Amino acid sequence: MAVLRAVPWPALRAGCRVVRRAAGVKPFGRPGFAGLTPAADATDRMPRRGKPAPEGDPVMKAQDLFEQITDQLVADIQSGAPNWRMPWHTVADAATPTNLDGRPYRGLNAMWLPLVAGQRGWDTGVWGTYRAWQRHGAQVRRGSTGTHVVLWKSTTDTVLMDDDTEPTERTQLVARTYTVFAAEQVDGAEDLLSRRDVVERDTPERIAAAEAYFAAVGATVTEGGNLAGYDPKADAIRIPALAQFDTAAHYYATRAHETTHWTGHPSRLNRDLSGRFGDDAYGVEELIAELGAAFWCAQAGVSAVTRPDHAAYLASWLRVLRTDARALITVASKAQAAIDHLNAITGPTQRAA
Repeated sequence: MAVLRAVPWPALRAGCRVVRRAAGVKPFGRPGFAGLTPAADATDRMPRRGKPAPEGDPVMKAQDLFEQITDQLVADIQSGAPNWRMPWHTVADAATPTNLDGRPYRGLNAMWLPLVAGQRGWDTGVWGTYRAWQRHGAQVRRGSTGTHVVLWKSTTDTVLMDDDTEPTERTQLVARTYTVFAAEQVDGAEDLLSRRDVVERDTPERIAAAEAYFAAVGATVTEGGNLAGYDPKADAIRIPALAQFDTAAHYYATRAHETTHWTGHPSRLNRDLSGRFGDDAYGVEELIAELGAAFWCAQAGVSAVTRPDHAAYLASWLRVLRTDARALITVASKAQAAIDHLNAITGPTQRAA
């Protein structure tokens, strides 16, 4: 059984601690694009080649968008470090962003849009392309600056290998960008927004739903003591009792973090990050668990919890993000895949935007 390391954590009541796995325990993760799906429906696509986006907003290259998001995340991590407020807490404390048809954005987009909205003081969480707003009888205000998001498209090429006599089809995902506008940038959307449900966080009903959710997951969980963590060798979660946390929401946010780790077990998603990230794999797994918990909190209407014990991972996170803009794609896609896995166990999920 893995040796667990205890560190102080103020989300627990006095005398309680949270633990992380020992450095010698191998984290889980498999490189690739698991969990990446098209970011919008067919009507919310980028402008056709050769046509500028409305309001003169140019189409951005996907790599430039990845670098922009990564730079912003690095800046937010650095500014939030003194009080342990990480950027994904903004993601968790906002409802999952949706398009005009109510379909949730996923992966990188589900992280990026709440960060943009939080910086600008927007709280509706509803986004759409210029044409989508027009179809719903609304109009983007002249001069508004749109937000670029990523769309993954599957393309198939026919190639002839040197040792083959027959052509071989090769399928790959290609990233493109398109532009969306928030409801706060639009006139005439009042009626549409008034019909949408207002998310009330941490209500008794949401707490009860969170308990039912994790009960349906069926992970092996031991409650009690002053330690929280996931032991990959025993495939078991340890967490203090709910009464030991300062709020019920913090208990379930912690449960979401540890259950995200649980999804990486070889019998589930088999998340082996060692080949992709080397010595930083352990810290990246923690980042996946943090973002996975944020995605879950956003969909469940449960507030996030700060984790000062993650000070040990800040250097690793910043090093990985600064040297590889595409690392964030892997982190977001695997966090999304983890929540997709849990949602598949617990019941049907909404279609992805």
